[in-house]
Amino acid sequence: MAELWQELQVSYRNGSISKKDTVLYKKWRKALKSLSEDPQYPGLRAHEISSLSARYGMKVWQSYLENNNSEARRMFWVYGPNRRDITIIELDPHSESRKNGAYNRVELSKFAKIMYC
Repeated sequence: MAELWQELQVSYRNGSISKKDTVLYKKWRKALKSLSEDPQYPGLRAHEISSLSARYGMKVWQSYLENNNSEARRMFWVYGPNRRDITIIELDPHSESRKNGAYNRVELSKFAKIMYC
């Protein structure tokens, strides 16, 4: 996740970013800012995904990057590894239905602390 963030950031800053990636970068940057200030900020709609928490042995949270969009993305995160840290472990299109096992298809990255700049 850190590598993706850095690639988007560099591309955005040097003007070589695509239109689609610009949208992703701006929405992700805004979500990270809100998350860093208040993980329970209402616009993020943060909530625990219990099936992922059970699978990975730690509370896994999901927050919105966007909503009301057929390609709406969600950000999955955990607290840690250190006190007051939040680690982004996945960006994924919204899993449409829990009934169909959509969260079973979500693969979370390893702890790779992302730094928001």
